Amino acid sequence: MHDTLRAEGTALQPVFLPPDGGLRLQSGPGRDLIFKLTGEQTGGLLDYFIVQVAPRGGPPLHVHHIQEETIHVLKGRFKVRCGEQSFVLEAGGFAYLPAKLPHAFLNLTDDPAEIIVVYVPGGGHKFYEELGPVSRAANPDRKAIADVFTRHDMTLLGPPLSPD
Repeated sequence: MHDTLRAEGTALQPVFLPPDGGLRLQSGPGRDLIFKLTGEQTGGLLDYFIVQVAPRGGPPLHVHHIQEETIHVLKGRFKVRCGEQSFVLEAGGFAYLPAKLPHAFLNLTDDPAEIIVVYVPGGGHKFYEELGPVSRAANPDRKAIADVFTRHDMTLLGPPLSPD
């Protein structure tokens, strides 16, 4: 059982949002995020967000050293790699990606797709606040992007997944 008090001693508050509500951030090119809950709202327990993924888009191979991640496919068809395993997930499909295992996903369709992502513990929105401007620059600097990953307890390992 967890305590409903934040570290500062203030009680956690319920959150109610309209369908388009939430904190909107940008990740890499072709990935827009809508945080329905951030770690700041949950006392650090979790983040809950929707990722809008461009056709044939997805993040580079990376590893979280602290955060666990789940992916729930709302719309589209995704290749998901975790460790040495790869699976194809259709709408309704789900994946749990434990911390310390390299992972990535790829939208396999020619249409925009959506997934729900949960990070435990929370705080991932701070990573995306920093990553978005660096990765969407006119000439993205791979070292600058890798440094953002490092500052947020992650490591950038390789390129995005290929469809095959």
